[in-house]
Amino acid sequence: MTAPLPLVFDAPRRGMPPRHLADLDAEGRRAAMAELGLPKFRADQIARQYYGRLQADPAAMTDLPAAVRDTIAGALFPPLLTPVRHIACDSGETRKTLWRAGDGTLLESVLMRYPDRATLCISSQAGCGMACPFCATGQGGLNRNLSTAEIVDQVRAAAADLRDGAVPGGAGRLSNIVFMGMGEPLANYKRVVNAVRRITSAAPDGLGISQRNVVVSTVGLAPAIRKLADEGLSVTLAVSLHTPDDELRDTLVPVNNRWPVAEVLAAARYYADKTGRRISVEYALIRDINDHPWRADMLGAKLHKALGSRVHVNVIPLNPTPGSKWDASPKPVEREFVRRVEAQGVPCTVRDTRGQEIAAACGQLAAEG
Repeated sequence: MTAPLPLVFDAPRRGMPPRHLADLDAEGRRAAMAELGLPKFRADQIARQYYGRLQADPAAMTDLPAAVRDTIAGALFPPLLTPVRHIACDSGETRKTLWRAGDGTLLESVLMRYPDRATLCISSQAGCGMACPFCATGQGGLNRNLSTAEIVDQVRAAAADLRDGAVPGGAGRLSNIVFMGMGEPLANYKRVVNAVRRITSAAPDGLGISQRNVVVSTVGLAPAIRKLADEGLSVTLAVSLHTPDDELRDTLVPVNNRWPVAEVLAAARYYADKTGRRISVEYALIRDINDHPWRADMLGAKLHKALGSRVHVNVIPLNPTPGSKWDASPKPVEREFVRRVEAQGVPCTVRDTRGQEIAAACGQLAAEG
């Protein structure tokens, strides 16, 4: 029997790290300065160091008086994430990082460098409570939500490494963020939205990455999709559908028992209407499970009816996970699936999967120490 799914979008704060600069908006930063007996202008000064110069150690913030650096470190820079190890493939251009949080929690992020961009896949939770049976993260269960700062600091650290030439290919710039690492982003709703604002705002309020280069994925928490549509953001929404029929999706994506396909697609339509953004539909293609021609036809027809031209299907060849009974579909089956979806008037492409050999591809993150 499938474990019961969470009834709320945001779990309690228990287990969260102490307050960090990246948890605070501009008003919160100024209030923190007042608590410390420091002038308000220090708030933006410190934020420019963190977001603009990608500096997370107050001891190295040389424009701050030496006498206040320890105070600021203790109040606003608790230990967040320490890299346990980096594992790389693709000549170093795909790098998975295992992080240890201050309380010992483990999580992972994946940096992928391409000729025209650098993309970071980040985690929003340690583990995942959605229990999708083909996903290593989901099978491991949920440990806890990540704080806003723990989410943001994955991005800051990767941006600093690219800037400093610590990734093969020379100095570069982080351009794209995908919330497709560990966890269901919309089950940690408030902190994820706050993190998106920190990631996309210009310094001193954030890291300055374009909202249009940020993807937030979900397995289909329909009310949260609608809530996100009303946030005034322009990030891309990716819906992990994996099958167009409720009978199979109840098994592959257990949250479907609460929000079935029609409700998820209606919420996606609302998001597209409110934001003007095209919806990305993720579909992990599994041999003899969800790769049938009739399912391709049904998928294309349902998406075209619900979203018209404002949808694109990403077919993802299933990535192997330890002990899994399932495998990727053969290439001829994959090609026929894509052809049939496109025949319904819906653009469909096969995702270029990276990091499979280091267990860094979609559905493989398990944060093993």
